Amino acid sequence: MIICTSKMDYPLRAQCQRVQKQVMVNGEKERVSLLLKKALASRANVDTVAQQMAAHPQYLESFLRAQHYILHMDGPLPLPYRHYIAIMAAARHHCNYLVHLHSAQFLRVGGDPLWLQDLQAAPARLRLLDQINKILAHQPWLTSCAHIQALLKSGEQCWSLAELVQAVVILAHCHSLCCFVFGSDAESNCASISKSPNGTSPKYCPFDAANGNTNVPLSQTPPPDLIAHRRSLDSSSDMMCLKERIQKSQEECEKREERLMQTQALQQTDLEEEEEVICFTDSSCFNTDPDFCYQEFARRDDDHFQVFRVQDYSWEDHGFSLVNRLYSDIGHLLDDRFRSVATLPSLHSHDLRRAIWNYTHCVLGIRYDDYDYGEVNHLLERDLKFYIKAVACFPDATKTSASLFSWTSLKPSEQIHVNLLIMEARLQAELLYSLRAITQYMIL
Repeated sequence: MIICTSKMDYPLRAQCQRVQKQVMVNGEKERVSLLLKKALASRANVDTVAQQMAAHPQYLESFLRAQHYILHMDGPLPLPYRHYIAIMAAARHHCNYLVHLHSAQFLRVGGDPLWLQDLQAAPARLRLLDQINKILAHQPWLTSCAHIQALLKSGEQCWSLAELVQAVVILAHCHSLCCFVFGSDAESNCASISKSPNGTSPKYCPFDAANGNTNVPLSQTPPPDLIAHRRSLDSSSDMMCLKERIQKSQEECEKREERLMQTQALQQTDLEEEEEVICFTDSSCFNTDPDFCYQEFARRDDDHFQVFRVQDYSWEDHGFSLVNRLYSDIGHLLDDRFRSVATLPSLHSHDLRRAIWNYTHCVLGIRYDDYDYGEVNHLLERDLKFYIKAVACFPDATKTSASLFSWTSLKPSEQIHVNLLIMEARLQAELLYSLRAITQYMIL
């Protein structure tokens, strides 16, 4: 066996190092390819959400795993309820992309089509969620113990604590995903992929990519760049070190594929004999109070202004254990998302990532006593702060308000990372407000 190190004066050392880098790049490409196949939405085309998230495979993997668990795996809520709650959440931000997605999936899992007429057609138990849905979507700091009590003590229509926790997780997940959809401009691609190239309706939901669904036709032909790359490596296979590195890379790719299949635990649904219905439900029919929207949290003339202090109730010390106890394993999956997005190596520094995260929490009323907020003004340009606030607080208006911000100083992967940080910070903020209210109810 040939061993090449950086200190050896060996004729093949440089070549081995080049090939090692090639194998690493090849492995990363295959990982991205595998993840995108899991999110394939139509004939070799991946929807915008999954395609953009694929710039960060580590995060995409954790996102798909958590989302699939929330919407498809074991839990107290039936599948139609889960997708209907997702419709309600997306409708608050007028996100037709997600409304269409979950309308199609709602019907696929046996939901009553009449419920899609408007919110009043849904069961009373689901209508009871409207109040906490609009508060979490627009002014989460108003979430109180009284809202939780109203849902848990509503007579015959009351919710169990486990059901409510899953419902809150779905609401927060979809509200925050709206931020990424509008921030990444995926909404504009909604109509363009609603039909097959020949003009006929496809036999699958065109937005399954954002939902982590793999039950769609997979392309059996590897991308041309991967084929060419493999050939270039095969041509150098006469050296043992190259053979071993290539073999090891292939084995690692196979292990990753097996692990992804297991961790995502994606259900296999027989769609070969079913025609998938594409639903273009009007999101406005699920909004009972369209005038309720985001209000500036930090009102200088408001003497009753109260800040949510993370030192008093944090995800790590309080939220994680509570949600994991009431909704088994979801705490670990959500925590993996938070950790993944925080450790992605795309932004310039840890300080910049923290500034984006903490500023997103700040505009939603959450502050850290041990953080110097002067760093926000130092690290974030004014236009970037405006963009973060727009995406986090009123994402459906992002098209017009965010057009003033120029991305020229950031690479594409860094732009995506900014949107992912905003999305995950928004998700955690909603969870903190709702879980704190649940905690207060439990100790009454």
